[in-house]
Amino acid sequence: MKSPVPDRPAAEVLGAVLRDLGYESDAISDLVGDEVEEREEVVVAERRLSESPLETAIRLLYLELGVPEGKVVAAFGSGGVDALLATNLVSRRGDELVPLGRILPVDDTLLASDGFTRDADDPPDYVATYTPTARTCDLLTPRPRVRRALDVGTGSGIHALLAARHADHVVAIDVNDRALAYTELNAALNGLDNIECRNGSFFAPVEGETFGLVVCNAPFVVSPEQRWAYRDSGFRGDDVTAHVVSEAAAHLSPGGYATLLGSWLIVDEDRPEQRPNAWVKGTGCDAWILTSIESDPLEHAASWNGSFFADASTYAEALERWTSYISELGARGVGEGAILLHRKKGRTSVRIDEIDEDSLEEADKQIRRAFANRRQSSDGLLDLRLARAMPLRLERELGRKSAEIVLAEGTCSILPATPSAVELVERLDGKKTLRKLGADKQAVKLCRELLGLGALKILD
Repeated sequence: MKSPVPDRPAAEVLGAVLRDLGYESDAISDLVGDEVEEREEVVVAERRLSESPLETAIRLLYLELGVPEGKVVAAFGSGGVDALLATNLVSRRGDELVPLGRILPVDDTLLASDGFTRDADDPPDYVATYTPTARTCDLLTPRPRVRRALDVGTGSGIHALLAARHADHVVAIDVNDRALAYTELNAALNGLDNIECRNGSFFAPVEGETFGLVVCNAPFVVSPEQRWAYRDSGFRGDDVTAHVVSEAAAHLSPGGYATLLGSWLIVDEDRPEQRPNAWVKGTGCDAWILTSIESDPLEHAASWNGSFFADASTYAEALERWTSYISELGARGVGEGAILLHRKKGRTSVRIDEIDEDSLEEADKQIRRAFANRRQSSDGLLDLRLARAMPLRLERELGRKSAEIVLAEGTCSILPATPSAVELVERLDGKKTLRKLGADKQAVKLCRELLGLGALKILD
């Protein structure tokens, strides 16, 4: 697999051409339907397309289909074709241009990567696109204005690109040279000149430096292998996540935030977050552990070895190897999720919640509000004036003694409640204290949970 060439002038030309064509996620969805995530979906998607310049670009760079060079020249112009060739995103094959990578629009960001996976045939330095874990990391990243940001295990560079919109300077780290080439290329595609790439392992290239934001979606999988750079860290068990938590905290400047994706061994099924809870307690940071997956050893092995499913013998061998490895580690299962940190002075705290990755929406403001709410003592909650800080869906059933509150954005958390507690939350407008509103114990408990989730705000 050829590496991209981060030719900045060519990438800037290509980025401008694609924006002029309207190469955006909404436009692509309108033309081909749901997002095309696998090569098997290409045939159906291609049949929906006509022959406009935008549809030519979609065929070539989104569906990864060869296109006659004359059609690409008509759509991109000769300068655009030269840019495609100079960046090594396409090559010539007879009278066709064939793609060597894929460009995926992520909102208003253009993201080049290695494109569709070839499963077990992917090379060790394969660079993935905007994966489900990348999406989770994106949506759970606080985005205050910061002077310096750090992206560890940058891959395609997506988190560095997103951070560059609200940071003066971003450092992107990876041990994979092809990943760094894509990051440099993507920075130029998007007209960003404040991203610095450094080759190295985890935090080694930034020893002694601090940042207002640290993002890490590095290879965190509990794995007995070192097959793919994006998946396998080479650390034993969940030591990689413990290392990331410790190092991220050490590199946070005062008031800084970290969003870290990771996995951990479940040793005690009654306390599945026991290990990450222990890791964060020594960081000097407030922490929020958000669990998305809890798997038994076989489920974990199956989820990360689907590439071999077509070969029954190889698949079975992988399952046996992985389950034996987890058993040797003394674990009953594996948890995965996000660990959020906020460096502050004074006493620190840890909160643990479950999230549904499929339901997540952008949670920047909610996360910052949740950490800010921790500064207020839980004592004296009755004498605080509270107001709703985000849309809440309040659900009650006639004749039932139970109800629930659903956060309509952000983490989209669901909280069980009593009808009377829900009724009180409906009346929160910041004008009266909970005491004056007549809050009972259940209402106070619900408000405390909503404060912890960042769904309420405290008015002075």
